[in-house]
Amino acid sequence: MIVSRVDEDRLTAQLAELAGLLTDTVAGGASIGFLAPLDHAEAVAWWRERAAAVAAGKLAVWVAHEGERVTGTVSLALPDKPNSRHRAELVKLMVAHEARGRGLGRSLLTAAEESAAATGITLLHLDTETDSPAEHLYRSAGWTRAGAIPDYAADPGGTLRPTTLYYKQIGKRIDKQVGKQAGKQVGGAAVTG
Repeated sequence: MIVSRVDEDRLTAQLAELAGLLTDTVAGGASIGFLAPLDHAEAVAWWRERAAAVAAGKLAVWVAHEGERVTGTVSLALPDKPNSRHRAELVKLMVAHEARGRGLGRSLLTAAEESAAATGITLLHLDTETDSPAEHLYRSAGWTRAGAIPDYAADPGGTLRPTTLYYKQIGKRIDKQVGKQAGKQVGGAAVTG
């Protein structure tokens, strides 16, 4: 298994495979923002929009491969406001059904966390469906539960479900003046890994 960060061109070259992973994840019941059934063309269009966000420096995306097959992905949404450049939102952690239970989710999570910390990001946050399998991964990886919101989003079947918010402090703590972060720009394309 290889986990690597992709640029706009590499993401675009993998649109069909990433769309297949997305439709498979939604069909499997994961609440990641879509209702089932998710059309492949709609999934391709969604990933194409992510490619534009990658090019604009608003999103960092990692993709896992086993051979030529895409088996997982995770992204960091990078804020563009000056007062929030010390944080990022972990979004769309997906692992193919046949690749689950082998540590791929943890590897993707670690890649995003380490890359974020290397650029000066000190706080990550996410939301996930309450009582979902993903909650175990986040708790075991040291994420802190901040609370739950009832009826936050519909699952793929259309039923409103609660979501749980998590955060994790990473890397070095920054001083109270966010603008004095060693001159690193984390809201742009500076996140690597």
